[in-house]
Amino acid sequence: MSQPLHEAIRARLAQDILSGVLRPGTKLPTETELAAEWNCARMTVGRALNALAEAGMVQRRRRAGTFVARRGVQETVLEIRDVAAEVRAQGRDYGFRRLARRESGAGPEEMARLGVPEGAPVLLVLGLHLADGESHALEERWINLTAAPEAARERFEDAPPGAWLLAHVPWTEAEHEIAAQAADSQTAKRLGVSTGTALLALERRTWLGGDCVTFARFLYPADRQRFTARLRGNKPGPRGA
Repeated sequence: MSQPLHEAIRARLAQDILSGVLRPGTKLPTETELAAEWNCARMTVGRALNALAEAGMVQRRRRAGTFVARRGVQETVLEIRDVAAEVRAQGRDYGFRRLARRESGAGPEEMARLGVPEGAPVLLVLGLHLADGESHALEERWINLTAAPEAARERFEDAPPGAWLLAHVPWTEAEHEIAAQAADSQTAKRLGVSTGTALLALERRTWLGGDCVTFARFLYPADRQRFTARLRGNKPGPRGA
């Protein structure tokens, strides 16, 4: 089946942004101009631009137009991202498969990850993010149900918990850590790679006030994922710093 036109437009613009052809702050052509270039309706272009805005790649300003987002180092590499938007911004079909869901009282592992007392209600969701039907990332997600009690009513069978949390629970602080690890046999089977394959592990904690709301670990096959930041320094001074 051929790719929908709005996804093709989105993929082309996303590639130009990621490659640096379209620099931060660059104003994109208008919807009318893009529609003429692609020989399509403005609504089709609008869908593509809205998807890029959802992924944080562009900013749409009323009356001013659409601009490539200006993003700092931490925002570029370690922002609170919706994996679904990340996949769709690449022009790929997104899917999610829940592998496990378990509510329990916090034991030593949950106490360490969430900073909650022993026996506090917590929720673990294990799921697989898909891109074009293939494994994209394995997610292990712990949620502090004292800080986000509504999550106990969600099944997360077809939609990931991260997207729900972004939409329903505010956060005031976040911490990220990126490391490398080798895939054990169970993880390798879930991701469709060989045991021992190099993985990128992104761990994320978010807080609301003084309470840790969630801890998540995302495991990506290293050859399928890249986190990139581009630094823009000040003009060199007399000391060339």
